[in-house]
Amino acid sequence: MTTATTPADDAVSFDHRHIALENHGDVYVIGDVHGCPDALDALLERLDLGGNDLAVFVGDLVRKGPDSKAVLDRVRRSPRLLSVRGNNERKLIEGAASLSALGPADYQYVESLPTAISWDGGLVVHGGVDPARSLSAQSREDVLTMRSPEGDGYDGPFWFDAYEGPPRVFFGHTVLETPIEREWAVGLDTGCVYGGSLTAYDVGNERFVSVDGPDHVERSSSKIVTPDGSC
Repeated sequence: MTTATTPADDAVSFDHRHIALENHGDVYVIGDVHGCPDALDALLERLDLGGNDLAVFVGDLVRKGPDSKAVLDRVRRSPRLLSVRGNNERKLIEGAASLSALGPADYQYVESLPTAISWDGGLVVHGGVDPARSLSAQSREDVLTMRSPEGDGYDGPFWFDAYEGPPRVFFGHTVLETPIEREWAVGLDTGCVYGGSLTAYDVGNERFVSVDGPDHVERSSSKIVTPDGSC
């Protein structure tokens, strides 16, 4: 993977990996998988990655679903798949949660995940950014867990309703009834593990690709955001 540093990257205070889009073919960003390998396999089959194509995950590859290890195996073994760290990966690293099926190689991979992946004009993080502060003022905690500048709940106001960029931020963490596509924010957690869908965004062609997810965990409708920002 070719990496580089740009002036925009210098403003980012948290750890990140920069990629050069011109070195890749089709580039996709994929929402929260949450341990659902069948949905992941179905989506990857739809995307049909080849050559220099690349898919970047918004984190939360693990937990809640039926087989987190299978998901990690698929992602870490493919040079075409990258991921940022989500709050559920952080829980594993910090010992706040555990998965008995995971071995040392799995934990080593999870610990290696960057907080963000960036390219010129784009930033992939798990949670989001505080729209009232510059990138240089955002902490790792901010971009990992942001839903609202006023807290991590579903009461709003949501950060993506006020964010005016740049860069364009691709994010998960906040469960959405349908994906969000705005000038400066693209939301991709469409509740795969809750009976929703697993969604990818085609960066070059600006389109969504989705497959159905399993109805593995129940979730209150009050914790699913509709596209207009309400619950």
